Amino acid sequence: MRISLSARGLGAVLLDIEGTTTPIAFVHETLFPYARAHLDEFLAAEIGSPLITDVTRKLAAEHREDTARGEPVPPWREETADALMQSLRGYLRWLMDRDRKSPGLKLLQGEIWERGYQGGQLRGEIYEDVPPALRRWREAGLDIAIYSSGSELAQRRLFASTPHGDLTPLIRGFFDTAVGAKGDPDSYRRIASALAREPREIIFISDVVTELAAAREAGLAVVLSLRPGNPVQPGAQDYEAVTGFGQIEP
Repeated sequence: MRISLSARGLGAVLLDIEGTTTPIAFVHETLFPYARAHLDEFLAAEIGSPLITDVTRKLAAEHREDTARGEPVPPWREETADALMQSLRGYLRWLMDRDRKSPGLKLLQGEIWERGYQGGQLRGEIYEDVPPALRRWREAGLDIAIYSSGSELAQRRLFASTPHGDLTPLIRGFFDTAVGAKGDPDSYRRIASALAREPREIIFISDVVTELAAAREAGLAVVLSLRPGNPVQPGAQDYEAVTGFGQIEP
């Protein structure tokens, strides 16, 4: 199917990353293993820094919530620097094993990836149809924004380092879970406000049906992304779907 944005009165495109602009395999087979492999050295180098202080505060609060729910979390201690280091290592790996959309974890992963991008070990990966679509939409006057559970920094670095060059000038805004959870309709209302758009003027494209349901409840138009390797989504039949951005016309 083909979708005409102008015919539907849409002025902004909000994009998920994993499974929408970028292969799931890149995230799970490149980015996640890189962060895990460099976790210990990063913590050792940054312990005591404002970044780790912020991450520690976020993780300690999340650990308390997990403990209250009866989750089998590793112990958390902060009485010495060594105890804190062991707590961070253990809990972060526990979160990674569960692919938890943890704000503290995502912030730390973004900083580890930043070093990888700066050092040339990492380079952003996107589908071939993404750059021409972004340019086509921008030339038509459409706003483009990204909303992902990965940190804003991680999003920017991915799109700045693609084989097609730096695509960030084409993107008006980057949003992470600081704006709210992706399954919360209010998150999409906040994004609409930040873009100075009515929700009905925005189309959200994602590979996850629960995210589309939340965005639809907030008043956004929604489209399901069906990329190779994406998991089958229960309820997918209830949504318009595309297999590539070439199907979405300005």
